[in-house]
Amino acid sequence: MSRKDSRESAFKFLYQLEIQKDDFDSQKILFIEEMKVKENELEYFDLLVSGVTANKSGIDSIYAGYLNKWNLDRIPKVDQTILRIATYELLHVADVPANVSISEAVLLSKKYSTDEARAYINGILGKLSADHPKKTV
Repeated sequence: MSRKDSRESAFKFLYQLEIQKDDFDSQKILFIEEMKVKENELEYFDLLVSGVTANKSGIDSIYAGYLNKWNLDRIPKVDQTILRIATYELLHVADVPANVSISEAVLLSKKYSTDEARAYINGILGKLSADHPKKTV
């Protein structure tokens, strides 16, 4: 199983939901088929998608506290989606080390966003993880 691939698929699907908000279940089924999400990646994909969607406003309020002179309205949807996944992992997925969550978020921003985004995503998540250290499993 590749959590990296699951994470990237979850990112794409969650971003899609930002654009087209209706009919979650149909979109998810179609997304999994069209993007050929592998069977062994579905468990982590589902964990991230369900975790982020169920806790979206709480997640946003947590990382928003680390925005320096910015507010959520100024953060592009792509970057918000990356921050949501990483924040969820940092706070709720005990078996993923903080440095992995942060590194994977930076890699997603490198692939799907801007150079500027990489820097502020890394900074936000670094501060967040310092304030909310992982509990040992």
